Amino acid sequence: MDRITRRKGQAKGRLKLGLAGSGNGTRPKRTRDRAAKKQALIRAALGLFASKGYEVTTTREIAASAGCAEGLIHRYFKGKAGLLAAMIEHRISKEGLDFGGQLRPASTLADEFLQLVDREVERMWENRDFLRVFIPRAIVDPSVGNVMNRTLISARAKAISERLKSYESCVTLTQDSVEALAQAVGMLGLVFGFVRPVLLGHEFPGAKKMAATVARILIANPAVSSVA
Repeated sequence: MDRITRRKGQAKGRLKLGLAGSGNGTRPKRTRDRAAKKQALIRAALGLFASKGYEVTTTREIAASAGCAEGLIHRYFKGKAGLLAAMIEHRISKEGLDFGGQLRPASTLADEFLQLVDREVERMWENRDFLRVFIPRAIVDPSVGNVMNRTLISARAKAISERLKSYESCVTLTQDSVEALAQAVGMLGLVFGFVRPVLLGHEFPGAKKMAATVARILIANPAVSSVA
């Protein structure tokens, strides 16, 4: 009788442990669900902000588009304004600043500059909805512009500059010249990947071709071409 009682007790103990284990196993699922809902809200907000504008878009519309409860916007982001900061963080984490896995280094400094410009034009075009939202907001809210400059523009220009410096021929250029080339990559990307095709209505393939032409003119400058 004692043996039977002990066996029943052991079985109950194992059952409790099993139930406890399954309870802990739901935590990762809840975490995944939370992350998925946050991403859905960010995507929905980006689409609505880009198509309707930040000011007129309501949190109710964002929640409906994402298929989530409106209260989650306030829980996760502290409101509509918090979604803007979350979008920047999402953009940084999504694309990163390391070109290593995206673009293999070219054989020469000139070819590297040209391929960086080409990629930057494509990147701006791919991120046109993001830019549609944040450029107008940066005009009316300087703090948004400061965040974009610090976390996206300046950081990316620095990464491009470091990549250009890896070429031996670059050592004969001044620091200002290298930084100017890095800034030129970003400016050409913005102008020909966003301003001309999105704001001015030019065809993207034509804008991209023009960017390549301008880039070749810049890299052919005697101060650069003599070392490139």
